[in-house]
Amino acid sequence: MKETFLITDDSSKNTVLKKKIIRYLILSGESSIADISKEIEMSVPSTTKLVMELMDEGFILDSGKQNTNGGRRPNMYGINPESGYFVGVDVHRKRVLLATIDFNGKIIDEEINIPYQLDNTPKALDELCNIIHTYIDSLSISRDKILQVGINLTGRVDTSSGYSYSFFCFEERPLAQVIEDRIQIPVTLENDSRAMAYGEYISGVVKGEKNVVFININWGLGSGLILEGKLYYGKSGYSGEFGHISAFDNEILCGCGKKGCLETEASGFAMQRILTERYSQGSSTILSTVMKEKGEVSLSDFVDAVLKEDVLAIEIVEHIGLNLGRWIAGLINIFNPELVVIGGPISLTQDYIRLPIKSAMRKYSLNLVNQDTDLVISKLGERAGLIGACLLSRSKMLGII
Repeated sequence: MKETFLITDDSSKNTVLKKKIIRYLILSGESSIADISKEIEMSVPSTTKLVMELMDEGFILDSGKQNTNGGRRPNMYGINPESGYFVGVDVHRKRVLLATIDFNGKIIDEEINIPYQLDNTPKALDELCNIIHTYIDSLSISRDKILQVGINLTGRVDTSSGYSYSFFCFEERPLAQVIEDRIQIPVTLENDSRAMAYGEYISGVVKGEKNVVFININWGLGSGLILEGKLYYGKSGYSGEFGHISAFDNEILCGCGKKGCLETEASGFAMQRILTERYSQGSSTILSTVMKEKGEVSLSDFVDAVLKEDVLAIEIVEHIGLNLGRWIAGLINIFNPELVVIGGPISLTQDYIRLPIKSAMRKYSLNLVNQDTDLVISKLGERAGLIGACLLSRSKMLGII
């Protein structure tokens, strides 16, 4: 495992300052020594020494003289994109998505369709570790250049401790440590909806807004909150469990073990249940062939039916959207966000899901609050979590979040 000042447990003043310089250059691009010294509040000679050390360590490049209208032209310094790489792993119910970014955040490799069955078993964990191992070995870059691997999982994840309490929770050690020991690269763990929110915030549909609510409509229902430009985790790191609001007086058992959760009427599992019920009652749908052959409908099958204007599929999406919009209205009343982003597989139905959500939002939220909140569909689509995993692994290592 590569040891650098970035990943060793070193809280020295120089390490803190070096990370601050790298963070600044990632956000600002190329800068002069004078600008860097202002950012880190150090003298020019002290800043020069730190920058020279970072150059010797391979993290910073001297880009030469800056073009100016007159006077002495300063040297400009920027991040060396080849100084380190970060791998993102986005674990879905039936597949795994992986990607690699360089130090500047540019995607250099991507694999988005590796078959996988997510089960809470040692066998499934072994397979996941093998998938990550095989992917890293297939990269053209040296393994010791990979500084961190970020992994997304659905459910309750404590990113600060590295524990997952929904999947692979059968060892006393943190899951992040278990995987790290197997792949021999530092690992961070994150909830999938928070990672998606971060991906959209840094590289997606968010354009400068600092208060954002991200809704992930997948098989389950989750959310990620960006408050004042930072991911919100809550006291124990479990914020965003939007799908487990007690919303309905029904007897439908949720995956969390309780009844009446919002997820029971506004998620992929709800879509599948309602579709099966309506079909058995005689409703017609172009999905009938799929249901007969497979016994179940995938989310992509369902989205495809909606986009082909299947009446039953559209009615179910509207049902889900109206239920969601009513409770998103509650989030708007509480957080007063600038932007609500709808993501996850069901968001691919575009306006079929957005319009009923918007209608219910307007009906149930306060007018003075909702008039400054825009509702948009995810720009990154299925890649939101993957991009978020890559960027979060870099951000966590640098202490940006």
